[in-house]
Amino acid sequence: MPPVTLVIVGAGARGAMYAAYALERPDRARVVAVADPNDANREALAAQHDIDTANCFSDWREVVSRGRIADAVVIATQDAHHAEPAIAFSDLGYAILLEKPMAPSIAECRAITDAVRRNGNVMSVCHTMRYVYFTRRIREMIEDGLIGDVMTVQHHHPVGWWHYAHGWVRGNWAVEADSSFMLLAKGCHDVDWLQHIVGSRCAAVSSFGSLQHFRPENQPAGASDRCLDCSVEPECPYSAVRIYGGWADKGETGWPVSVLARDPTSAHIRESLRDGPYGRCVYTLNNDVIDHQVLSLLYENGATATMTMSAFNKDGGMFTRIYGTRGEIFLHGGFGELRNGRWEMNEASLRRFDFVSEQWVEEDPFDAVDTQLHGHMNGDFHLVDHFITALLEDDESYILTGAEETLRSHETVFAAEESRLSGETVYLTPRRN
Repeated sequence: MPPVTLVIVGAGARGAMYAAYALERPDRARVVAVADPNDANREALAAQHDIDTANCFSDWREVVSRGRIADAVVIATQDAHHAEPAIAFSDLGYAILLEKPMAPSIAECRAITDAVRRNGNVMSVCHTMRYVYFTRRIREMIEDGLIGDVMTVQHHHPVGWWHYAHGWVRGNWAVEADSSFMLLAKGCHDVDWLQHIVGSRCAAVSSFGSLQHFRPENQPAGASDRCLDCSVEPECPYSAVRIYGGWADKGETGWPVSVLARDPTSAHIRESLRDGPYGRCVYTLNNDVIDHQVLSLLYENGATATMTMSAFNKDGGMFTRIYGTRGEIFLHGGFGELRNGRWEMNEASLRRFDFVSEQWVEEDPFDAVDTQLHGHMNGDFHLVDHFITALLEDDESYILTGAEETLRSHETVFAAEESRLSGETVYLTPRRN
């Protein structure tokens, strides 16, 4: 069987990572075209995959004008630029791997879902946490009745102090109007994961949160607008000099330093901090997305959940407790550490307590797979692998995050934001007494 042919729309960090699957598994996938307005990104991906110059485009509309030239398209553009290409490629019959979130408005999310429904496309949205090994094991425990019926879940997503500053203060997702609100940009992973674990649609949600810390009035006395010129930089938790320079000095070349410079040597990183956005003081920018948020969720099956998103913690995996009628599951997704270009998760654990035996049973939360697509505890690899397998075997059961399922979790995200802004509980289904 010939490999699945792919068009990459958006050749930045995520698009290039998804495309890398074809370099590891050339018998299963092959990248045949790329579209990106950034010359460096487009040319680098074209060189990696030996793409003919006739199939290198600065605008995805040029690809569409050619008709269907591949089996599938990977759409990894910025959040605000998902809906139009997704609908256009759907109308041409492409299978679609769409970076999350689907789109920054619920109307656009529904329009994408309508197009996929109308055209019968295979679509997978990149909610990678559904594809992580420990998620599969937790679902198996629940389906096997090992903790009885799920009653409630406590879920904490520690974004990480430097990670939040990188992406949502200095980076591409700092201004809601240019991307999307924080819960959609980052927390939609968690809301979708909770829906999957509970196994039910959300019926009602309430939420609170704000931008509390990264504001001009919190800039330390004597601080400068750039870290390189700042007298208080050595004592600042958000020092770009220490965060990025430290990794560059260790010879790290992958994300996140690769965002600052294509060749992230110490000298190039310092040059970027002098002139680029990632060297700016986190207290003097035009960022407006929130830095902490809590959600309370009620599901149609009667289960409940709480979710906390916070910027103020060590970066790493989730902390989750799942409480059932016969036992509970405790998941610690681990802390992240950059080692030799790879983000490795440390201290991760997965344990189940049984009410009858009164014993803890511990499992290995990791799986072993030979891949460089190691992000999200190998979830990035499994996400793409499931998508490709669904196409090769003509079996959509491999898709865990299709358009309809993703729309339901996105509806919860938008309802939670409505609740945060209004101060009212939002009901997604008719209220029950």
